[in-house]
Parts: sequence; structure tokens; C-alpha cells
Amino acid sequence: MKLLRGLGIVLSLTVLCVLIVPAATADDWNRKTVITFSGPVEVPGVGAHNLPAGTYVFKILDSQSDRHIVQIFNKEETQVLTTILAIPNYRLKTTDKTTITFRERPAGQPEALRAWFYPGRAWGEEFVYEKSRAIELAKETNEPVLATPIELASAPIEALKTAPVEAVDPKGEPIELTKVVEAPPAAAAEPVTVAAVEPLPKTASPLPLIALIGLLAIGAGFALSAFSKRAV
Repeated sequence: MKLLRGLGIVLSLTVLCVLIVPAATADDWNRKTVITFSGPVEVPGVGAHNLPAGTYVFKILDSQSDRHIVQIFNKEETQVLTTILAIPNYRLKTTDKTTITFRERPAGQPEALRAWFYPGRAWGEEFVYEKSRAIELAKETNEPVLATPIELASAPIEALKTAPVEAVDPKGEPIELTKVVEAPPAAAAEPVTVAAVEPLPKTASPLPLIALIGLLAIGAGFALSAFSKRAV
């Protein structure tokens, strides 16, 4: 009889766990990444344009539009060192490790941060520089750079979400964003066409069913417990 009573309790607890776990499921929405640089690195929005060699934490603050907000923290995550504006960029091949790309600079100068790709994701973050600096980088690296007219170091988060972004070439002239930001392959971008079908009735949320199963299981547990008492 103790066995029956134990089964009832275990059954009840199991159902309660099933109901609780979905609400506590972790996700990688902020793409927290710990990155260690072996030398100084230039990043947008930092006073002297450089982060010294060391360990930093990258996080996505907001990615709800075509303007993404990335923040770089110190190793302990006690200080935001810079808040960066970024544009989604595409890569053909994903990797299982974090990928950071740089713009090559003349010897003796720190590499300039270009893009950050989170493990397993085809879309990454192409970083935007303040326009004056973007023009300088474009000339130094002989390749186009994403630019914005706002001051990244002092701009509020809301301003970054709507900040204008353009690409500038080595001559300082504006060019199309597609010259910098890769578009997905045409095959992946084409919408899928399907034949018209009769609309199906909307499927109700599974939560009521889960709750009903839970109540039935709890009731079964009490019934088993009561039965065990009678049988003693």
C-alpha cells in the first residue's frame, strides 16, 4: 500500500513539474558572449576609439527592427563600455564558435571591429561608425564602411533605434548599404508560393489541456492515496 501512495505522490509532482518548466526555459535572446582580445581593438563609440587587450562581454540589447543595439561590458559586467549601432549581416556558412571580423589597418594600429556572429547563426551584426570616423576608416582600409551622423558615445538608446545609416566608400561618398551588408541568397529570400486552401479552425492554446491533465493526475494521486488507506 505504501507503494501505491508513493506512486500517487510522484505522479502529482511530475505533473506539477511539467506545468512549471515551460515558464523557466532559458533562451539566448541577448546572445551573451565572452570575448578576449590579445591586443587593442577599435570599436565605435569608445572615447579614444580603442579597447585595450582584455576580456569583454558582448550582448544584444535590442534586435526588434533592422537596427540592432549591441553593448560591450567589462569582464565583470559591472560597466557598459560602449553601446553600438549595428545592421544585420548575412554569412553563407555558420560555425559553432563566435566569429569576430576586423578591418585591416596599417601596421602598428589597432584593428577596427567590423562584425560579430553568434555561434550557429547565419545573421550577425555589422557595426556602424560615426560618419567622420567611418570615412577615415574607409580611406585607410580601401573598403566601404557603415556610417551614421549621430554621436554614438552620447546618443540615447531610443535615438539609436531610429538613427539613419548609410555606407561610405573610400572617397567619402555615400553608396548603397548592400555594398557592405550581405543579403541572403536569392533562394532563401524568395517567398514560398502555396495554393489557396480552406482556412482551418484556429487551434486553441494547449495550456487548458495541460491544466486538465494536471488536475486529473492530481485527482488520481489522491484517489490512489485514499485507496491505499482503505486497503490498510
